[in-house]
Amino acid sequence: MKIDLTDTTAGKVNKALVQGRRAIGTPAVGMVLTLVIVTDEENAYDALKAAEEASHEHPSRTLVVIKRVSRSPRDRTASRLDAEVRVGADAGSGETVILRLHGEVADHADSVVLPLLLPDAPVVVWWPVNAPLDPAKDPLGALAQRRVTDTYSSEQPVRELSARADTYTPGDTDLSWTRITPWRSMLAAALDQVVCEVKAVEVEGEEFNPSCELLAMWLADRLDVPVKRSLSAGPGLTAVRLATSEGAIALDRADGSLATLSIDGQPDRAVALKRRDTAELIAEELRRLDPDDTYASALRFGVERLNAPATPATPATPATPATEPVPEASVPEVSPKGEPVTHPAAAPEAAAEVPTTEAAPQERPPLKKRAKAT
Repeated sequence: MKIDLTDTTAGKVNKALVQGRRAIGTPAVGMVLTLVIVTDEENAYDALKAAEEASHEHPSRTLVVIKRVSRSPRDRTASRLDAEVRVGADAGSGETVILRLHGEVADHADSVVLPLLLPDAPVVVWWPVNAPLDPAKDPLGALAQRRVTDTYSSEQPVRELSARADTYTPGDTDLSWTRITPWRSMLAAALDQVVCEVKAVEVEGEEFNPSCELLAMWLADRLDVPVKRSLSAGPGLTAVRLATSEGAIALDRADGSLATLSIDGQPDRAVALKRRDTAELIAEELRRLDPDDTYASALRFGVERLNAPATPATPATPATPATEPVPEASVPEVSPKGEPVTHPAAAPEAAAEVPTTEAAPQERPPLKKRAKAT
């Protein structure tokens, strides 16, 4: 059932929700949370479709906030709220309200959303695109216990990760982090099978994919080892390779659906590791509403610390006591003209005493950008 309201108010929207529930014969409210989706007209359909599929697992009231940009100066000063109320089969397993805000009311979306929130129920705000740099300080984000962004939709995902780390507040999360949950589970299970010490890690994936950086930062933060970030043609994450004291462990996924787990001394195993759609990702995030401390720790590790070379521990050279006398052989002999005198017989011994200088280990080259990944 759909009810269209033009130039309306939040109070009339609430009345339309009650009218719709009575019309379909379900006056009781059996929803567990309020999901607020802040998006534009272009991405509203995909986001709403994903939310409706996730509502089968989490019945919720979904509020879609679309801020319409007015073209003329006179329209920008005129405030208007248009709403579309969906209940029953048209709204999945909950209720859906699409709010289109025109003019000055678009700057006060929180005042429109607040009366429509379910009482005594958690609030989750999701920005599919154009998320604020500090979601917790956004007027809509301040209403929520959980704030979901998607760094993959930004123009500069890697730089966006650094901004997210600077403004992180407990309750923030990102769908780029949710995408690597199966990878983290599989790698943790592989390390549980072998008693070993991890020495180095390589994470391979397509360029401009923040999930690759987040997985690399999580491994570097948890294992305290150098992690190399290398590029591939994708799709998404393609491989993770761990160099351990008991041999190599590799999780390779070349086609985006089926991966191969290789552990030295064991037969290779095929594991399902498909790329998940947005409905599965948002459903996973709605399962937990507490702060994700693991995500916060990985995010604060820092993208700039990836690809850092291993620093070998050099033994400290014992200092020479200040009271030790200087051998007479170390005092150079000077000719009458003031030039040092070198004895041929002593030259080979002097050469033998000079320690050979080892070549300093070369640093790994910085990550080079390639052409746009396909």
